[in-house]
Amino acid sequence: MDLCSVSTIKYIQKTFGFKNAKSLGQNFLLDNSVITSMADAAEITGDDLVIEIGPGIGVLTYEIAKRAGRVVAVELDKSLIPVLKYTLAEYNNVEIINDDVLKVDLKKIIEEKNPEAPRNVKVLGNLPYYITTPIITDLLENGVPTESITIMMQKEVAERIVANPGSKTFGALSVAVQFYCEVERVVEVPRDSFFPAPKVDSEVLKLRVLEKPTVDVNDKERFFALVKAGFGQRRKTLSNSLLSTGIEKEKILAALKCAGIDPMRRAETLSLKEFADLSNHL
Repeated sequence: MDLCSVSTIKYIQKTFGFKNAKSLGQNFLLDNSVITSMADAAEITGDDLVIEIGPGIGVLTYEIAKRAGRVVAVELDKSLIPVLKYTLAEYNNVEIINDDVLKVDLKKIIEEKNPEAPRNVKVLGNLPYYITTPIITDLLENGVPTESITIMMQKEVAERIVANPGSKTFGALSVAVQFYCEVERVVEVPRDSFFPAPKVDSEVLKLRVLEKPTVDVNDKERFFALVKAGFGQRRKTLSNSLLSTGIEKEKILAALKCAGIDPMRRAETLSLKEFADLSNHL
């Protein structure tokens, strides 16, 4: 069965009576080479437990199941559950959970499914554009024990994640992901690779989760509060934008001086190391 074929997708739609839910960002991939690239980048082995987010009709799941020891696919749309059981019928190593991934306790699932080797876990998925950022930040901030997160997302979001200090796309999301991960660009996916075609292009990134963050911070909550404040008012200088944290301006200026940072600079020009130094001095 070629799940990347428009005719197959239309057959499944007719057979199971479901329609693409625009509200859930359902666009089905037609390019098998992208699926292979994602699975290859994730370096899936028979010892791995793979958590897949948003399997859809099972295009990526089918490839993952060939390679992984176990697969847990979390799908929000209940109308796709019988479809997945049909398309993945030949595999007995796949479990489908009908739920919202932002409400599922992935740490508990991993502990139950893979208690002896918690680091042999990989996350993959073709994320709905409207909740890409919440899903990524939720995985990282909650410390889901995974080696890597290989995901497809809107190209614009991917560019924000890989952005460097000084660029217009560098922001709080860039800092958050680069704090926890080593980022690798896998493959660009044009909009005509999907059915129906979305209005934007996509890209696959691999986020290799580090055992310890990129920079050392004394207080992670303070670090991210500064990042949020700095980028919350991008056009303001640091000495002014950081006032929203509730810290007195004199203390902000003193910490900036100790960190060797010009108070007239803006957040987008700071490296992760500079944000960490500022946070630690405060």
